Amino acid sequence: MSTAISSQTLPKKRKILVTCALPYANGSIHLGHLLEHIQTDIWVRFQRMRGHETYFVCADDAHGTPIMLKAQELGITPEEMINAVREEHMNDFADFHISFDNYHSTHSDENREFATEIYNRLHASGHIKTRTISQLFDPEKEMFLPDRFIKGTCPKCKSEDQNGDSCDDCGATYSPTEVLNPRSVVSGATPVLKDSEHYFFDLPAFEQMLKDWTRSGALQEEMANKLAEWFEQGLRQWDISRDAPYFGFEIPNAPGKFFYVWLDAPIGYMGSFKNLCNKNSNIDFDSFWDEKSDAELYHFIGKDIIYFHSLFWPAMLEGAGYRKPTAVYAHGFVTVNGAKMSKSKGTFIKGRTYLEHLNPEYLRYYYAAKLTHRIDDLDLNLEDFAQRVNSDLVGKVVNIASRCASFITKRFDGMLSTTVDDKDLADEVMNAGDSIAALYESRDFGRAMREIMALADKVNEYIAVKEPWQLIKDESKQQEVQDICSLGINMFRTLMIYLKPVLPVLADSTAAFLNDELVWEGHKSLLTGHKINKFKALLQRVDMDKVNAMTDASKENLAPSSIVENKKSKKTDKAKNKTKAVDNSAALANPIAVDPISDEIQFDDFAKIDLRIAKIINAEHVEKADKLLKLTLSLDDNDTETRQVFAGIKSAYQPEDLIGKHTVMVANLAPRKMRFGMSEGMVLAAGPGGQDLWILNPDDGAKAGMRVK
Repeated sequence: MSTAISSQTLPKKRKILVTCALPYANGSIHLGHLLEHIQTDIWVRFQRMRGHETYFVCADDAHGTPIMLKAQELGITPEEMINAVREEHMNDFADFHISFDNYHSTHSDENREFATEIYNRLHASGHIKTRTISQLFDPEKEMFLPDRFIKGTCPKCKSEDQNGDSCDDCGATYSPTEVLNPRSVVSGATPVLKDSEHYFFDLPAFEQMLKDWTRSGALQEEMANKLAEWFEQGLRQWDISRDAPYFGFEIPNAPGKFFYVWLDAPIGYMGSFKNLCNKNSNIDFDSFWDEKSDAELYHFIGKDIIYFHSLFWPAMLEGAGYRKPTAVYAHGFVTVNGAKMSKSKGTFIKGRTYLEHLNPEYLRYYYAAKLTHRIDDLDLNLEDFAQRVNSDLVGKVVNIASRCASFITKRFDGMLSTTVDDKDLADEVMNAGDSIAALYESRDFGRAMREIMALADKVNEYIAVKEPWQLIKDESKQQEVQDICSLGINMFRTLMIYLKPVLPVLADSTAAFLNDELVWEGHKSLLTGHKINKFKALLQRVDMDKVNAMTDASKENLAPSSIVENKKSKKTDKAKNKTKAVDNSAALANPIAVDPISDEIQFDDFAKIDLRIAKIINAEHVEKADKLLKLTLSLDDNDTETRQVFAGIKSAYQPEDLIGKHTVMVANLAPRKMRFGMSEGMVLAAGPGGQDLWILNPDDGAKAGMRVK
């Protein structure tokens, strides 16, 4: 029997289509990928619980030169490789309880049809241009070389073995044709310059539409601000073609020309959904993708691919007569124990390695507890991970059921009371559903988890004060014990309704224990005069030995998988690398290359760093530098010890505004010769980048040369 405490109008039913970014089909799923898929799955499960018509699709991103070359290296066809990787990805996601309605591949008939259709529509409306460009060509492999497959000497500082588009030593960016002594990473041959006709999407034609759309609320404010930089620089036509040999779809009426992987990758969302519609005739494709559709379309992505999803993709859709996304939600990167994921430290952890040691719902909860609606990076601190799961889920939530269930099953034949012992407590827990729903809707999962755990604390306090284990000894107090423990069980049920999007398997076990469906609207009612089953342990504590075993296994698991190597990831694509470089230069205020899978430093290494408060006695623009300012820093009150530093803070400050301010600098960094001059240290700044970049204020009372402890 269910007794209602309060009632509210059910929310209007919505039609929602949700996607995750497509994992690249040349590596295993790791904990970084899982942040996005878990975040999205929680939001999708919440929408389904609310009764909305919600579909969740994804696919493997299966095209591109790296796929072709890797398959050649393995001695198999690209099709064999991507099929094997897709099977692996699907198994990993299923075991982390990611509830896709469909998981497809961009190498599909549906995707080919949509890519061709969209291209033809853009071409017919004059948005496809052609022109001849010069590229480096590998004469041995007989293929044009993407930037990432070229190495050589930096044309600016003359450092050797640098990438084809940027230098790790001096931070310069350049065209691959400018590289000195270039060589092909594929064959080792010296590439030659060769002309080729390329096809371009006329992105500038959509500039005003994109300016309006990016400021319409479809993006997080941080992302909209970041995209504004592209408009300031002026949009450029986007190269959408690649020359044979290439694994992908051939461009119509252009023999030997293929769609660049990033053109058909987002179209893969449409292809996967169409494949679902083909399987289920009750779902109408056009009602979700037509430009007049009233359905909602959401993309969850990493911050490193925001440009593709928020400039190129909506412009393509607009030009082809399809609807644009309702919103694109970006998230930050995952670090482990405060540092980039490291193979040598065992913190570059594959999803499958995690599953071999730990319950996937531990990770789902920990990610949920730290996720916000912002684009912050998320740190998976393994000790905090174990402590939080043990404290919150085992020590607070499940503890409520374990404290109360045995009394109900042993003394009262599993029957819950018809009396509500503490209506105020019941109302408080049940009425929290609306605020928790709002937090789920806005993707502020961390706040939702904190609110749920605060309620769990109150329920545990209620049980502790009532002490049913003492009252049970008194025969005259039996009804009171049943009432207390029945309310405890009901409050546990309500909390598990709130947690069901995060912990679907634990919720299913709870539903079986309670003989109840944990539907969202159930938070407004109590189970009274209702029989429950015998309680069984619902969740085990996290064992740090298993956590350590997982990291040990990750250290040992450095060899490539039987299908592909992890390290050859699409995230080293030129455009993505450039995005990361921007993020790193903003954070450090000095553009340097940062390996995304680097090792941690030890404390002794950190202790060698000499951090000083320095006064900026002069600042000036650097000619032909987009990000740099030239600073003269004083390390003492008399300005006798000065340093020259080039700092990447031009987006946030005018030179004249900096003079007289104080900042923190690394004083014992070895001088580095840059093309603009010698940089004799590093200035530290804080903030997400762009205009939001801060150094210390001049009224901090700091003395020049003061060491930072």
